[in-house]
Amino acid sequence: MEGKGTKRIYLDNSATTRVDDEVMQAMLPYFTEAYGNASSLHHWGQRAKQAIEEARQQVALLLNASPPEITFLSGGTEADNLAIKGIAETHAERGHHIITSQIEHPAVLATCGQLEKAGWRVTYLPVYREGIVRIEDVRAALGDDTVLVTIMHANNELGTLQPIKEIGALVKERRQAGQRHLHLHTDAVQSVGKIPVDVKDLGVDLLSLSAHKLHGPKGVGLLYVRRGVRLHSQMHGGHHERDRRAGTESVPLIVGLGQAAELARLQLAERMNRIRELRDYLDAELLKRVPDVARNGDPSRRVPNVANFSFEHVEGEGLMISLDLKGIAVSTGSACSSGSTEPSHVLTAIGLPRDAGHGSLRFSLSKETTKEEIDYVLEVLPPLVEKLRRMSPLAKQKQQSGSGKQAPETVSASS
Repeated sequence: MEGKGTKRIYLDNSATTRVDDEVMQAMLPYFTEAYGNASSLHHWGQRAKQAIEEARQQVALLLNASPPEITFLSGGTEADNLAIKGIAETHAERGHHIITSQIEHPAVLATCGQLEKAGWRVTYLPVYREGIVRIEDVRAALGDDTVLVTIMHANNELGTLQPIKEIGALVKERRQAGQRHLHLHTDAVQSVGKIPVDVKDLGVDLLSLSAHKLHGPKGVGLLYVRRGVRLHSQMHGGHHERDRRAGTESVPLIVGLGQAAELARLQLAERMNRIRELRDYLDAELLKRVPDVARNGDPSRRVPNVANFSFEHVEGEGLMISLDLKGIAVSTGSACSSGSTEPSHVLTAIGLPRDAGHGSLRFSLSKETTKEEIDYVLEVLPPLVEKLRRMSPLAKQKQQSGSGKQAPETVSASS
């Protein structure tokens, strides 16, 4: 059991982040004082509507978008659904083909799967060992009937950055050649607030974002929709959000998203440099102090806050629980896949053997992570790995093999 004096260190910020104190303070009045419905015409309603429009402006500034291009939703999952289904249904007469990757978030993969059942054809691009889509594969997959390319900006497990700008240029080229129904969507839930994200520079038509990944509240997100892009609404019942999303807006949560976006814009450079420095320190020291460990994904083309490692002959879930008992929160993969007994689909897609996939952990830092916390992790982690390996049948087989006794061949997870 957890000791009375156990430290609590949170390194699972890709799953969710703590709400910033300034964000919380910005939200509070809209629960108790300015509690009006933004669709009402009286004073309370108009104050709520003004707060929403101010948040829309704050988010637009972070993304280099125009405020009317921002649609507030319940989170990244709804944004992905609206983008993918909305485009597919709008352009169904022009084509039934969608391109995505093998390592997308379940919100994208499950939505594409539903469309497949309804008759759409979906191409799932490989990502190879580095965890990155190759532009030549996108080009080869494009057809005259392709209506949407949906590739995430940063992977939620590896942190790897996809070549969205290059894909955007390719989509624009095809559109200029006459394929006007072709669109590009990116799930940027794991990149916004970690690195600069400029929708114009990336050349995307649609972009998903979730507040709770950048120190905002849970339950709110948005979809950027480039001016001129048409898509069918998936929620019906009112004319909210320019007829894209029916339902009374959650003013406090939207205000929280706006404030989180404002803080991210003002603090981005400082956050990036500091978090990357801590992440790189964790990387280097962990590889130095723990034998038979490998880093997963491209080490340079990734967001600054994520590191994913495979520990040979260690069960990742057991190591995660052992760390939790020491007060350290990490993840074995996507929070949306917790409870699954299968290896991560992301780690499988980059070619990791089953055992290596099961022995992987994700460390994800935030602006609140300190060097003292990382030092504590580096102190606690090596002996836990050693202890679990002593209990592992595979590790014992390796030791027997090294002493001249026959043992089954094992594959090391190398980066």
